[in-house]
Amino acid sequence: MAESKSVPVSLSEREMQIVDLVAGGLSNQEIADRLEISKRTVDNHISNVLTKTSTGNRVALVRWALQWGKVCLDDVNCCHLPVDGTL
Repeated sequence: MAESKSVPVSLSEREMQIVDLVAGGLSNQEIADRLEISKRTVDNHISNVLTKTSTGNRVALVRWALQWGKVCLDDVNCCHLPVDGTL
């Protein structure tokens, strides 16, 4: 399993939406339906995010997102994302 980087990485707003939905347990098709984009686009976003975060799978990605305060699950690890687009 790939190790996550020791420093946070920059993800686009759309990539962060995808990470949040992955953390929420949605499948790629469910994410595509929710965001009104194609499943292939979701696949590409997830592939890019996995590469940027040096995570090898969805579980490792969610662990990375929790570690860096990028997602909030059931009021655990809740954070307030900056409004200036800096992630």
